[in-house]
This record gives sequence, structure tokens and C-alpha cells, in this order.
Amino acid sequence: MTGQELLVPDFIAFTLGMIVYFVGAHLTRKSAFLRNYNIPEPVAGGLTAALIVWAVYLLIGREIVFELETRDTLLVIFFTTIGLNARLADLKRGGRPLAILLVLTIAFMVLQNVVGLIGATSFGLPPQASVLVGSAALIGGHGTAIAWGPEIAETYGVTGAVEMGIAAATLGLVLAALVGGPIARFLVNRYKLEPRDENAEPIVGVEHGSRKLADLDYIGFMRAMVTIHIAIIIGYAANTWIVEAGLRLPLFVPCLIIGILIANVQPRLFPNAPIITGTPVLALISEFSLSVFLSMSLMSMQLWTLADLAGPLFAVLGLQVILTLAFCIFVLFPAMGGTYRAAVLGAGFGGFALGATPTAIANMTAVTKRYGPAPLAFIILPLVSAFFVDLANAFIIQGFLSLG
Repeated sequence: MTGQELLVPDFIAFTLGMIVYFVGAHLTRKSAFLRNYNIPEPVAGGLTAALIVWAVYLLIGREIVFELETRDTLLVIFFTTIGLNARLADLKRGGRPLAILLVLTIAFMVLQNVVGLIGATSFGLPPQASVLVGSAALIGGHGTAIAWGPEIAETYGVTGAVEMGIAAATLGLVLAALVGGPIARFLVNRYKLEPRDENAEPIVGVEHGSRKLADLDYIGFMRAMVTIHIAIIIGYAANTWIVEAGLRLPLFVPCLIIGILIANVQPRLFPNAPIITGTPVLALISEFSLSVFLSMSLMSMQLWTLADLAGPLFAVLGLQVILTLAFCIFVLFPAMGGTYRAAVLGAGFGGFALGATPTAIANMTAVTKRYGPAPLAFIILPLVSAFFVDLANAFIIQGFLSLG
């Protein structure tokens, strides 16, 4: 404990993350609203915990700060499982949808910054502050906001730029977790959509009411964990080479790519070896790592940091939510074919357009556990949101900073 902070060690934070997930699962079982609108269990639990942490801060003036090393490891594990579930046939099918989704995402980032520009200038802020309530904080998330905040403050004289970006990213994460499920519910019910891949296994978790958990065994679990760890070790090495080459990517990106390579090379090199791709145990590990990651991320949010910027921030992000809903329903859904998969992608797009890729996957998981699988959506969306977006966002942000 330092000063006014109450530090929660990593192991305890990890344990609390699991407890928070069960709290969210209990709330979801008890609330028809949460179930009907496909709000993920870790979102319900994580937001409840964040409100409790805020209440503690208001009552005793102490900030509860969580160590989150395990949370970051869970993120790497999760994206590695996504890679290990990627079949070459799915990737080939994903070529055209992947290209369409990438073009739509780049167009949306421009629109997001236009809305940010309108909001920033309306409240008397410099035009360069637009990206802090636009793609730097929302699609970019906390990392991008923190990276650009100091430069915007120093170069363009935007007071409190870092705090503004972090606050926007925090509130965006909350909104992202709440809008995805309702988007998919509206589209599925409006157009009477049904999954086309009825026989496909879920990539993350198992469907509600499924008996597939009976197929789990400890040998299969250990085999999957060893494969995941091998992929991560190779991913770490690949990331070192990438950094030395002068390119910076999130660690989970090379781990995701290595997972894809292992999933498609192993059957050819070792045809008699057990295959973990598409197995219930890999789906369960994937859901566990994602659920606890998201629970820890949301429970550790310091909601009181939003207070000073509440008025302008809520107004601008309200416009961003309207833009996201309209874009998902009227642009992305028809452009992606108007199918059930397009509806699932709408839920995911709402998640990462306002928040982060894990939120997008959690939104899609909640939808597919209720309505049925959409495996290709889980492949193409992370490739766009976790790989291409950061590169495109850097150029778009620089372009809007040059205004004025």
C-alpha cells in the first residue's frame, strides 16, 4: 500500500477475477434483461465490481489498484487459442469478407474522428483533441491513447490530453460491452437469421445447454495447454525478431499467427498426432482466459477518473455510440452479406469500435452461445482489429492532428 492506494497483488487479483466472473454469471441467470440482450457474464460481474471499487473510493478515499500481470498473460493465451482454432479452409473463405471488413473499419475510423472533431470543437477544445475522443481512445484503446496523449499535450498544447484519452477509453470499454449483444439481437430477430454452420463447433466456449463438456478429459486438457504454451514461446521469439526489425505489434499478434501456423501445419507434418483444433477443451480454455481477462479489466477500472470530464465526454461518446449503432446496422450488416454471420460480426464490431478486441470477442461469444456458431467471424475480426487497425490508425490519427 502506497499513499492513498490499496494495492491488490496479482494472485489475489486473478482470484478475484474468477470470483467476479461467477458473480456476473449469477446476475445473468437471474436477469432476463442481461440474457435477452446477450450481455456477457464477465461484463455484468466486472461492472458490478468496478462500481463497488468506486464506492470504496468515495467512502474512505482509498484507490484500489490491482496488479494485472496474469490478466495480460490470459490475453496472450486467448488469442493463441483463436489461432489454434483457425483452419486453412476457413481462412481461404475469409479472404473476401476480411478485405470488406478491413475497408469498412478504415472508413469507420475516419468517421469516428469526424464525430470526435465535431464534439471537440463544440466544447471549445483544440481540433487535435478530436482523436482523444475518436479512434485513438476508442478503436485504439488505452494503449493508443496513452501513446499519443503526451505528444498531443506537448505539441498542440491540449491540457489534460492523457487524462482525456484514458477517460474516453475507459468509458468506451463500458459502452462497447453493452452495445454488441443488442445489435445482434435486433438483427437476428428483425431478419429471422439462423446460423449456416450448424455442425461447426464453437471456437470460444460451448453453446447454452450443450452436452459437449462430457467429452472433456484431463489428457486432452494437458495436451491443449502444452500446445498453447509451445505456440506462445515461439510467438515470444517471433515478437523479439519483429521488434528488432523496427516494427512494434502487440505480443498477442505473433502468438495468434503462430497458432494459425501450428493448427494448419501439424496435420501435415504429424498426421498421427492428436489434433486439438475444434475440440471442446480448446474452446473451454479459450472462454476461461477471455472471461477472466475481461472480468479483471473491468473490475480494475477507476470510474472516478471520468468525473472531471463527465459533461463533454458523455456528450461526445453518446454521438459515437449512435454512429456505431447506425454503422453496424445500416452499413456493415448489409455489406457483409446480411447473414447470421454478419449479425455476429456486428456484435463484435460494436465491441472493438468503442472498446477493444477482447470485448468484441466476448460480445460474439455471448451471441453464438445463444443462437449458434459463426466460426469465420472469430477468425476475420481479430485479424482486422488486432493486426491491421493499429497500422491504419497511426496514419489516420496523424492526418487529423495536422488539421488546424
